[in-house]
Amino acid sequence: MKYLSDILDGLAFTELQGGVDMEINSITFDSRKVVPGSLFVAIKGTEVDGHDYIDTAVKNGAVVVICEDLPAHVTGEVDFLMVANSAKALGIVTANFYDNPSSKLKLVGVTGTNGKTTIATLLYQLFRELGYKCGLLSTVENQVNGQVVASTHTTPDPVELNKLLDEMVAKGCDYCFMEVSSHAIAQHRIEGLNFAGGIFTNLTHDHLDYHKTFALYLAAKKAFFDGLPKSAFALTNVDDKNGNVMLQNTDAYKKTYGLKNMADYKAKILENQFGGLLLQIDSDDVWFKMMGTFNAYNLLAVYAAAMLLEQDRGKVLTVLSKLTGARGRFDYVVAANKTVGIVDYAHTPDAVQNVLSTIHDIRKGKQKVITVIGCGGDRDKTKRPVMARVACEDSDKVILTSDNPRSEDPAQIIKDMEEGVDPAFRRNTISIVDRKEAIKTACHLAQPGDIILLAGKGHEKYQEINGVKNHFDDMEELLAQFKLMEE
Repeated sequence: MKYLSDILDGLAFTELQGGVDMEINSITFDSRKVVPGSLFVAIKGTEVDGHDYIDTAVKNGAVVVICEDLPAHVTGEVDFLMVANSAKALGIVTANFYDNPSSKLKLVGVTGTNGKTTIATLLYQLFRELGYKCGLLSTVENQVNGQVVASTHTTPDPVELNKLLDEMVAKGCDYCFMEVSSHAIAQHRIEGLNFAGGIFTNLTHDHLDYHKTFALYLAAKKAFFDGLPKSAFALTNVDDKNGNVMLQNTDAYKKTYGLKNMADYKAKILENQFGGLLLQIDSDDVWFKMMGTFNAYNLLAVYAAAMLLEQDRGKVLTVLSKLTGARGRFDYVVAANKTVGIVDYAHTPDAVQNVLSTIHDIRKGKQKVITVIGCGGDRDKTKRPVMARVACEDSDKVILTSDNPRSEDPAQIIKDMEEGVDPAFRRNTISIVDRKEAIKTACHLAQPGDIILLAGKGHEKYQEINGVKNHFDDMEELLAQFKLMEE
């Protein structure tokens, strides 16, 4: 339990109605979670305005309300704090409420369009193998030194985030590696956190349904680096055209990594095949279990971050060479007839292109590539035709299907994708709404040795339709079909 005065450090407020001696036992921005003694923060969201629920919060026992607009009727039993931005205020007061746990360990954030999950997961695995207690905050799962905590967002809300960080501190964690999404930055979910470092992967077409323009999407990512302290490091992919943009206004220690351009940390691909990568990293040749150019970047970013965190170079490379990364990222299986099945989370045009490029780099002879791909409902519609075009250009056959249609008609989503299919590719493109049937068809079309790519779902084990998450696992379906092929 804290007093209001204990959690106001760093908070700029324009007006205070009441005192600062109220006892606070919890903080929430959801009026349904208010209990007697709560501090309620009214946030203007994209769909709901928390100011509309101030009365409900007070009735449920809130003793302090932080808001941007004072309600018409104010009761004297409740303190009101007026701020310019409630979302920022939530991050600051929550960090204070939990005694700023991010300053008690080394918090490293990873941002960019693709690669965030793999890099954060590899860093977590690496540092645990090096003997440290660590935390992980990622799309796939959150972990507190080996204990799995369910993940619902790439970056949790400030209350959940600080609660998890506080738990990590209590368990003695030295480091936490977390994905930092553009939504989280724009919505100030990371406000009040103290980062020891930031890593930029790349920036391509994604989330324009939320950010509206690429410039605003870029600005959100850049804001993360602009906010890093002088004591932190800022590590960026210099091969991405937006890599150096991230470093322009940051006070952090600036470092770069890359495969093509001059960089502080440099790697070269010597071999790239199913089974692994042979990389030359700063003059050492190292074999890694992961494959593909995109994973060469991921591994190099992890290596560079470890060096910036002052780890032993030899130990880092030895451990990294044994790791396999995040679940649902280029997971592959081989059927009895040598047909190869790949499950990957690729759900942006660039990610799909990267995966298909990797497949082309390592396939042999006359292996054909059959891609099963869809686009999510209630998300950026502008990337749908682009996704289909990219898949068709780099595949021998493409099956357009469903991928979390949510509240939209899956058939209409597929029609949106079909607009990106060039007439030259139409004869090799099939549309099948049912994803299970699409995977079954891909397996029937495959000849021995061909490669089937199931793109989009990766680690997800559900298909979300009209608000209901129905069990569905791409790898599970693929293995079932491969078993039938043996019979």
